[in-house]
Amino acid sequence: MNREKVMELVKENNVRYIRLQFTDLFGTIKNVEIPVSQLEKALDNKMMFDGSSIEGFVRIEESDMYLYPDLDTFVIFPWTAEKGKVARFICDIYHPDGTPFEGDPRNNLKRILKEMEELGFTDFNVGPEPEFFLFKLDEKGEPTLELNDHGGYFDLAPTDLGENCRRDIVLELEEMGFEIEASHHEVAPGQHEIDFKYQSALKACDDIQTFKLVVKTIARKHGLLATFMPKPLFGINGSGMHCNLSLFKGQENAFYDPNGQLEMSDTARCFLAGILKHAPSFTAITNPTVNSYKRLVPGYEAPCYVAWSARNRSPLIRIPASRGLSTRVEVRSVDPSANPYLAMAVLLAAGLDGVKSNVTAPEPVDRNIYVMSKEQREEYGITDLPATLAQALDLLKVNEVVTNALGSHLFEHFVEAKEIEWDMFRTQVHSWEREQYMTQY
Repeated sequence: MNREKVMELVKENNVRYIRLQFTDLFGTIKNVEIPVSQLEKALDNKMMFDGSSIEGFVRIEESDMYLYPDLDTFVIFPWTAEKGKVARFICDIYHPDGTPFEGDPRNNLKRILKEMEELGFTDFNVGPEPEFFLFKLDEKGEPTLELNDHGGYFDLAPTDLGENCRRDIVLELEEMGFEIEASHHEVAPGQHEIDFKYQSALKACDDIQTFKLVVKTIARKHGLLATFMPKPLFGINGSGMHCNLSLFKGQENAFYDPNGQLEMSDTARCFLAGILKHAPSFTAITNPTVNSYKRLVPGYEAPCYVAWSARNRSPLIRIPASRGLSTRVEVRSVDPSANPYLAMAVLLAAGLDGVKSNVTAPEPVDRNIYVMSKEQREEYGITDLPATLAQALDLLKVNEVVTNALGSHLFEHFVEAKEIEWDMFRTQVHSWEREQYMTQY
C-alpha cells in the first residue's frame, strides 16, 4: 500500500472519515477520528494528540505525541456504508522530535523483532486462537449474565444460537482481508472461537485488535455482548488465546528438521525451553488481569503447569502434529485480555533467550498432568504457573529477560497499574465472603 493507492481507494469508496487507531498499555484500542479532508495531514505524520490523557503514556508536561499511520493497515469498515464509509489506519506513536515513543506497545514489539533479525531469523510467525463469550443484552442494551446458547464443542444450530452472529463476523472479517481457517462453538455454553491464518507477528497483533473490534461490533448488531474476559462464569471453561509460534529464515521454517526427534529442530527445542524457563515471569503480561487466574486452574483445559508435550493438552506448551512449514509450538496459557503486542514481545524474547543460551528442553510429559499428585509432578520437574496476579507481578519484577523485553517505561507503568488493580481486588469484600461468613460468625 502506498499514499497514491490510499487516496484512490478513499475516493472510489466514498470514505468520509478516517480513524487513526493505536493501542494503549492495557491492550485497549484508542482512536482519533478525522474527516477525510484531513487525510493528507495524517499521511504527512502531522496528526498530534494528547498522550497524557492515555493510561500509562506520559505526564502532562510532556503530552504532545504524533500518530504515524502504517499504510499497510489501511482498511475500510464494511458495516459503515450508510452515510459515507469509515476507514482506519493503525498508527505508531512518535515524540515531536521524530523518535519512536518507548511507551508504544507496537513500537516496542518492533524493537524485539529487530533483535530477532540480528540473530539471523527473518520472521516470527504467530497464529492466534482467540475465544470469546456471547451474552444477551437487556431491553436497555445493557449486558446480562444470560448466555446466548447452551451449546457445546462443535455444536450446530438450533443448539448453537450464536451461529448466525458468528457467520456474520466471519463475513465481515473476510471482506476486510482476513483468511479464516475455522469457526466453531467452543466447549463452554455461549463460547466461540474463530481462527485466522498465521501472520508475521506485527500483522498478527494488528489482526487480533481488528478481530476484537469486529466481533464486538457485529455482536451488538445481534443484540449480544461479546466479551474477551478470561473467566466470566464460575464452573465452566474460560477463554484462552492459544498462540502458535514459529521462527523462519527466509522461506524455511527454522523449527522443522526431518531428522530431529519429533521432526523438531534444535532451534525449536531451545526456543521451547526458553518459553518454559521464563513462563512464570511473563505470565503477568500474557494473563494480565485478576480474573485471568480464575481461568488458570485445573479441570477446565487451561494450563497451570510448566511442561510440554506433543500428545496431550494439559501442559503449557503443545506441539501440534503438522510438520514442514507448519511446524510450531503452541503456547496455551495466553488469554485474550492480554495486550497482543506486549504478549508477543515477551514470548519472542523468552524463546530467543533459549536459542541464544542454548537452553536444554526437558523431556516431554505425555501424561494428564491434572490427575498427577504434587509428588509426581515434582518427580517430573513440573512447576506451577502463578496462582494470582500479585504472585505473577513479583515473578515479573525479578526476571531481566522479560523486563528488558518491555523496556523501562512499559514495565514501570504496567507494574504500577497492576499493583493498584490487585490492591483494589484484595481490599474489596466479595459476595462469596458474605455467603460464607455473614451468618457463621
